[in-house]
Amino acid sequence: MALDPVHQSSLSDQVVDRLRAEIVGGRWPLDERIPPEPELMAALGVARGTLREALRALQYTGMIEIRRGDGTFVRARSEVPGALARSGASLAEVLEARAALEPELARLAAMRADAADRDRIEAALRVRSAADDAHWVDADVAVHEAIASAAHNPILFEVYTALLPRLRESMGASLAREGFRRDEPRGHDEVLAAIRAGDPEAAAASARANLSATAEWDLGESPAE
Repeated sequence: MALDPVHQSSLSDQVVDRLRAEIVGGRWPLDERIPPEPELMAALGVARGTLREALRALQYTGMIEIRRGDGTFVRARSEVPGALARSGASLAEVLEARAALEPELARLAAMRADAADRDRIEAALRVRSAADDAHWVDADVAVHEAIASAAHNPILFEVYTALLPRLRESMGASLAREGFRRDEPRGHDEVLAAIRAGDPEAAAASARANLSATAEWDLGESPAE
């Protein structure tokens, strides 16, 4: 068997690994600006060209966003969101992925959520109920994210949060259509009630019913969230 020889990783690859570790470890929070280039160059002991090569590599993965003149911001804690964005998945395919994930996340949340999780979901629902059109989509997504977090499965949470940008896109398109219902209880208030009651099957059923209504709405058959 012939194998290619192993080469020592390039300096930029090492910088990528160091920066990725900071992001994955949560030391640089999501949506926050990372340290400026001069500070990173000094800390890592590398030239500007090496640092920028590493930053471009991380931007391609979707973990960071480089804004010219404004800095570099953390966008994801893993490379999953970038891979999803590059996949070219349609909104229908995203809905299928949600159908595979959301009922199970709701079921697990009903089994594992603590008081802080339940309060976080309830607070997100209050914000969603009071939100105007300009802020409603973000508020709705925050509810789903809070439920996913309450499942206490970091792998499922990471995969699910990778879908959130496409979920925002889908909800934004639906919100603009006549007859859209913002007060859909299935997958929202009903899920919280099931989580508070510790009823996994009811939580999963509510999430599943919401997704069925969403699919019908996307097909133009009936108005739902």
